[in-house]
Amino acid sequence: MSIISKDIQKAITLLTDEKLVAIPTETVYGLAGNIFSEKAIKSIFSTKKRPFFNPLIVHVPSITSLEEIVIHIPEKAKLLANAFWPGSMTMVLKKSDKIPDLITAGKDTVAVRVPNHPLTLELLKQLPFPLAAPSANPFGSISPTKPEHVERYFKNDIEMVLDGGSCTNGIESTIIGFENDEPIIYRLGALALEDIEAVIGKVLIKNKKEQSPDAPGMLARHYAPATKTLLVDDISIEIKHHLGKKIGVLSFSNSLNDNSLTEIILSEKGSMHEAASKLYDSLHELDHLDLDVIIAERFPDNGLGKSINDRLQRATFSL
Repeated sequence: MSIISKDIQKAITLLTDEKLVAIPTETVYGLAGNIFSEKAIKSIFSTKKRPFFNPLIVHVPSITSLEEIVIHIPEKAKLLANAFWPGSMTMVLKKSDKIPDLITAGKDTVAVRVPNHPLTLELLKQLPFPLAAPSANPFGSISPTKPEHVERYFKNDIEMVLDGGSCTNGIESTIIGFENDEPIIYRLGALALEDIEAVIGKVLIKNKKEQSPDAPGMLARHYAPATKTLLVDDISIEIKHHLGKKIGVLSFSNSLNDNSLTEIILSEKGSMHEAASKLYDSLHELDHLDLDVIIAERFPDNGLGKSINDRLQRATFSL
């Protein structure tokens, strides 16, 4: 029996009972629990097999909810919130004492966002508590952008996936922290750097940190298929190194027209947004074809191309 359901009242009941529910956002599906329930939060970490040093993102229904969970909002954070919430931006701010250390990995800051998905916004408005919700996948594996992805991962571990369809943006939120009230990008994501800088000016990027990361998604290997995956500038050259193997190809906009390959083109019209929205679903598809190798094409290093390259780089990083 499927755990996928559109029943928001059932989701409310489960979350109130300290259970986990996978919820849709415009970025990826999240594995959600009550932030004030130690049982629920520990269950998130254990279900995902996520290390406790990696902080969680808190999801709230509106900008006004911020006052309940943070104690300081820099001026540039206010500008960003007004420009991009609800939306694919997470901010790391000084936390209130009400926020459990378990969620923040013991740090004095908390990652928070207002997601832009009508079903989850309605859920958050009806709940008397915010939700912690990292991506609904086992730690390090490909993030889910469809309810079926979550069910495949966790059908024996959770009771419900709240069905909000396919995620429109398809990669995780951009995470922005503040050091001396100046913004720093901790994780590239579905909100392009250029859009952020149009609102607040130049922003530093510091999006890799293995020890005690400041935010989720900073570890070098993440978002990774089980199949060996390579990120290259020229797919046709790389293919020659793998003759005789079962090869999957992930390209931006141009086809190789080679019937010996399994090829997915992320956007025939060359749209970065479309490519981002299809990225993880395409990796899921290729990862379940029993291939020997997946060869992914590096994107132009601008706009969402930076974020897509970041995800592909982490997916192909070898420990």
